[in-house]
Amino acid sequence: MNDFALDLRGIAKAYNKGRPSEVAVLRGASLAVKPGEVVALVAPSGAGKSTLLHIAGLLDTPDDGAVRHGGRDMVGLSDRDRTEARREDVGFIYQFHHLLPEFTALENIVIPQLANGQSEARAQARAKDLLARVGVAERAGHRPAALSGGEQQRVAFCRALANAPRLLLADEPTGNLDPATSDQVFSALMSLVRDTGLAALIATHNMDLAARMDRIVRLEQGRVV
Repeated sequence: MNDFALDLRGIAKAYNKGRPSEVAVLRGASLAVKPGEVVALVAPSGAGKSTLLHIAGLLDTPDDGAVRHGGRDMVGLSDRDRTEARREDVGFIYQFHHLLPEFTALENIVIPQLANGQSEARAQARAKDLLARVGVAERAGHRPAALSGGEQQRVAFCRALANAPRLLLADEPTGNLDPATSDQVFSALMSLVRDTGLAALIATHNMDLAARMDRIVRLEQGRVV
């Protein structure tokens, strides 16, 4: 076991392998994040940051290298065990909220908990608590279409943390918001992360937001520098 919530070692990934059109996206990328640490991942478009996040979150597998969560090898797991680990250990936030439109804000946070075996009473209590922490408790009964962009993204943050993951992965979580709303929403996200003490890896183009995190790493030519 080690002290890292996320430990990536020598990650390599190429698309169209073995073809003339093969594209090597990651070339031995290594990165580690400790519990309670918030790390900014900065890279230009097309540099492979989304691929790195997907591999870290067990949505994709590397061609080479090691992926460990809390010292546990993830690459060698069966598909079923990887799915279970992803559901229990990892929270995802994307640039677009991807909320279920037919359900309320509260229900969007309750549903993943029910899928993970939580009772409805406890799931609702946690959902209400999370919504209160990000300042949208009064919007719990509204569907996404009735929420502002900033409110929708705050609900998405709560959904990502619904099952109390140990690792949070975010891909441009405020990239679809105006600067003022982005700042407010990011502050809400940082408050949630600090309160829970989980590890967070957040990809962003916004250097002002990156500067508010604990550490900045850059992805260049397929490697983390």
